[in-house]
Amino acid sequence: MTDSPMTDTPTGAAPLPASTQPGIPARSGVPAQPGRLKQRSEFLRVAAKGRKAPTHGVVVQALPRDDAEPARVGFTVTKKVGNAVIRNRTRRRLKEAARLLLKDRPVTGFDLVLIGRDHTRGRPFAELQDDIRRALKKAGVP
Repeated sequence: MTDSPMTDTPTGAAPLPASTQPGIPARSGVPAQPGRLKQRSEFLRVAAKGRKAPTHGVVVQALPRDDAEPARVGFTVTKKVGNAVIRNRTRRRLKEAARLLLKDRPVTGFDLVLIGRDHTRGRPFAELQDDIRRALKKAGVP
């Protein structure tokens, strides 16, 4: 490691605390962001043991956990919806709708899986958010 002439810290130094990193807010009083479900086994566990709530634009699967941590969210879109470009566009719409919804109404103690449907892609964004809101309520998420 070499020292930069402009600073007195080595180039491989540890990252700055969250409150001083650009674009990352300090943790004081800010609700934690939801985590992500990424492994297949996590998705299968929610599908097998959780409650399923279908709506016109999305299917939500919810599994309660025994902790008060922020909800962990996973997103999936089947190949029936279309090719990779269409599936990724659908997944991005789901992620943004869920992000905005969970920012306003934080959920704790749940694992959630949002499954994109064929109608998710063309559904107006406000209606997609309403679909997610209704599905969460049907699945018993407070």
